[in-house]
Amino acid sequence: MIVWVFLALFLPCAGTMVVYLLYICLLWYVKNSENEPQFPVKPATQNGLSVAELEKLPKVTGKELVLGTECAVCLDEIESGQLARLIPGCNHGFHVECADTWLSKQSACPVCRSKLESQFFNASNQNPC
Repeated sequence: MIVWVFLALFLPCAGTMVVYLLYICLLWYVKNSENEPQFPVKPATQNGLSVAELEKLPKVTGKELVLGTECAVCLDEIESGQLARLIPGCNHGFHVECADTWLSKQSACPVCRSKLESQFFNASNQNPC
């Protein structure tokens, strides 16, 4: 009888200890395996525009914008005296800071997603002579 009471108390405790030890081992394994990359990392590609390309984009004042005065990046109004960056081709306008931040990461208009073609930047480097 005493053996059954002992087994009834010991077996649940022993089972809990085994589960706890397995959990600790698993945590140790995960912590030590985080330092080693398991898959090759794809190098990041430059999708945005360079600073030189951003400077070639036209700047206008807010009152010269044709397609509206709301900046689609920050959702704030472009005041009539503020400088705005105009995207060639689609003529969408944005605050200069907003457009530069957006276009430095990706070379597409935030509104219509039209790509800024490299012909625009190459054409401005050539002399018409």
